[in-house]
Amino acid sequence: MSDTTQSRTSAQKLSLRVALAIIFGVTLWRVLMLLVNRTDLFVDEAQYWFWGQNLDFGYYSKPPMIAWVIRFFNAISGSDSTFWIRISAPLFHLATALMLICTTRRLFDDETGREIAPWAGVIFITLPAASLSAVLVSTDTIQILFVTIAIWSFIGLTRRSSVSEALILGISLGLAFMTKYSVLFLLPGVGVAMLTLRSARITWRDVFIAAIAGAIVVAPNLWWNLTHDAATVKHTESIAQWSTGGNGAGVLKHILNGLGFVGAQFGVVGPVVFYALLWATWRLIRGRSEEKERLLFWLSMPVVVLIALQAFLAKAQANWAVCAYSAGTILAVWLLYRLTKKGLGTSLIIGAVVAFVIPVLTVFALDIKLPNGDLVMKRYVGRSIISLQVADIATTAKISDIVASDRAILADLFYTLKGKPFHIYARNFGGFPKNYYEQEFSLPATLPGPVLFIDNDPITCADGQAELIKSWSPPFGDMKGETLYAYRVPTSCLAPKS
Repeated sequence: MSDTTQSRTSAQKLSLRVALAIIFGVTLWRVLMLLVNRTDLFVDEAQYWFWGQNLDFGYYSKPPMIAWVIRFFNAISGSDSTFWIRISAPLFHLATALMLICTTRRLFDDETGREIAPWAGVIFITLPAASLSAVLVSTDTIQILFVTIAIWSFIGLTRRSSVSEALILGISLGLAFMTKYSVLFLLPGVGVAMLTLRSARITWRDVFIAAIAGAIVVAPNLWWNLTHDAATVKHTESIAQWSTGGNGAGVLKHILNGLGFVGAQFGVVGPVVFYALLWATWRLIRGRSEEKERLLFWLSMPVVVLIALQAFLAKAQANWAVCAYSAGTILAVWLLYRLTKKGLGTSLIIGAVVAFVIPVLTVFALDIKLPNGDLVMKRYVGRSIISLQVADIATTAKISDIVASDRAILADLFYTLKGKPFHIYARNFGGFPKNYYEQEFSLPATLPGPVLFIDNDPITCADGQAELIKSWSPPFGDMKGETLYAYRVPTSCLAPKS
């Protein structure tokens, strides 16, 4: 080893003991801050909680895993407070960070592995995406743990055939699929790795065992889709805009969408880590990457490339590529450790600042504002106050049946008004349902009425049957500046139009 390489590695050494202290310290900070978190459940969080109250093998927009996880923590705690709904997030990240240490040690079973494995754990636990998703329960948090377990078992199977590890591979990939369908983007890269790298091949017996195990795990969700008009598949197609090509957007908009997605990845995993992944891509193109480096590349970057292509063609959210950053974190750490002097330290400092700040923002969510006067966390506050206002209106009007069409309003109504003497329904527009609430909790045509209808647009009914009880604007939060309307209407006013 050259003197330069020695100085670089010595400057970046991190003991396992220190790494574990950082990982558990960050997790403890997140858990403690969740106790004093002042944000409301976000739309998706409230929806996931409600799914957990209605256990099934599938739901309108996602597979069932996140609902099962939330229900589990609610059950063992006897509480459905926001703390117990969200507590799984930092705990899953803790498990993923520890699993990444084990996976790195398994892949680099030499001195290199012992040196970079601690870094893989601390870099992951402080990724900006991990810091944000540790205060908001999400499917990404759960999925990346199962992906990491799958990679760990896959690496083991490349060394020796094993029935148990083949089962772990299949089950973990199946559970990742039961969390979010985006895990399918991993498969092309795995296929390329197995075709091009001798060290990435596993026996056909193990492939068969893993495939059977995975198929058994995902079968209930596939059956649910077959019996529910392929609801989740149709929703996925809708948000990806596969059938519309982005609603006919111009070429410039497609380019901006793609560049926006790629640029957002610098925020998802931090500028240093994503720069390292782009660097790894360039090294592969130039033919300068090593065998294990290429394996990690094929287990990560094809996901980013495929979803970037999706963004160029139609639409993609920044977090859709999260399953790339299990192997991607190891790849970035390995490259930074070997080829730069300060990369890992810089990345850790940036991540540590974000890991500290985001939980603080949730505690002071009603106080910290942007220069324009908006709350920094405005998307995550002001929802429960709307639901409580609706409850007051319904109580005063002596109406127990509440109807809404907006998914965000419905999500919080079901959560905030749980246990109160109200029946909540979604307006039925006819045709394929627009959300879970319309799919499962549509306003019955046989309900005698009248009902209290809440919407963010005025409504008219035949013969003037819509009686405006109140209109108001929320004082803060994501709906600040919008006008909400509360009407007393007969159910016939809200019936689907033929």
